[in-house]
Amino acid sequence: MLVGDRMTVRPITVAEDASVDEALQLMRNERIRRLPVVDKHGRMVGIVSELDLLKVSPSPATSLSIYEIPYLLSKIKMRDVMTRDVITVSEDTPLEEAARIMADNKIGGLPVMRGDKLVGIITETDMFKIFLEMLGARESGVRLSLLVPEEKGILAEISGKITKMGGNILALGTTMGE
Repeated sequence: MLVGDRMTVRPITVAEDASVDEALQLMRNERIRRLPVVDKHGRMVGIVSELDLLKVSPSPATSLSIYEIPYLLSKIKMRDVMTRDVITVSEDTPLEEAARIMADNKIGGLPVMRGDKLVGIITETDMFKIFLEMLGARESGVRLSLLVPEEKGILAEISGKITKMGGNILALGTTMGE
């Protein structure tokens, strides 16, 4: 399965001159945690996460007045807080490679590019949904966990026995080692 099969197409973006307050409001309204940042020509120039925005927001214990906080947040722009060196993938990237990139770099989402054009985004939420689907977690049935030797044909033998007993395998997951 490829990223292009499961990505969110036409991702919600934010302009590089948008304020922290505008970006936080957009994230709240759309229930998302990251936004690709685009320039006036629509080219992606960075990415900003909810955590990035919260880091530059005043603490609840601040001595600023409730009138000063919105003013301050309106002055900080995306170009000032965004990550510029964005790790991206293409639509042809295998999902497991995208998941590895996200895990290795401790990031929650990857913009999907077609050349220099932003065409989608794949996030940790998308990956969890795929994981649940692949393991049949939303299907009713019996879960069977086996520790089997690493031998040629062993899975075929086990699935044959399940079929002979009238069973049907909806999902199959394997791991390496114990």
